[in-house]
Amino acid sequence: MTRLTFELPDHEQVAVTVHTLLNAGYAGRSRADVAAHIAELAELGVGAPTRIPCIYPIAPYLAMQIDEVPVQHECTSGEAEWALVVAGTDPSELLLTAACDHTDRRLEQHGVAWSKQAAPDVLARQAWRLTDVADRIDELTLTGSVQTEAGPQVIQHGTLAELLTPMYWAEELSARKLLNPGTILMSGTIPMRTEVDQFSTGWNVELSDPLTSQSISLSYTVRQTPPPVD
Repeated sequence: MTRLTFELPDHEQVAVTVHTLLNAGYAGRSRADVAAHIAELAELGVGAPTRIPCIYPIAPYLAMQIDEVPVQHECTSGEAEWALVVAGTDPSELLLTAACDHTDRRLEQHGVAWSKQAAPDVLARQAWRLTDVADRIDELTLTGSVQTEAGPQVIQHGTLAELLTPMYWAEELSARKLLNPGTILMSGTIPMRTEVDQFSTGWNVELSDPLTSQSISLSYTVRQTPPPVD
């Protein structure tokens, strides 16, 4: 099993052995935003879902804290998200962190669930206790940036008000008997700016709290592996 470690604002280190990894999909609160995301994916050849929101179970070892993501071709990209980390049975042990769902867009045309298995869910190395930010969850901001020849360029930016809340998902997981230590749920993403090329050599995600000016971020490079020898 994958073991991740998160540093909290008070410098406490929390280790989590990941037993269950779930990716929420089409999880926007706005029907217009969800429709825009479905249309965005349709341009890549991805069919519409039969249920909204979706939950895709992912192999737990794909939850990673890494600085480089190897890929097999040039048509892969990330998605700026937050992640809910269940570190224990007490509500104070629900953690919130920045995350990026790296996805194989070619495979996604054949099945969203399949594409989720082809690349990691990258998580930041810092986290906040959900109880510490729950009262202002909608004010937190989420920003995704891609690396370009001219430098970093913002491709996603919004607030958590655009997505179903961590509290919503905690209740949903509890009802499904999945709110157990070692469960991680990825939030789903916010719309991308279509004028920015998502097929980049690097991704950065930042989760920020305007009230405290604190932020949690991750970044990684995307490296294409050598072609197969066959």
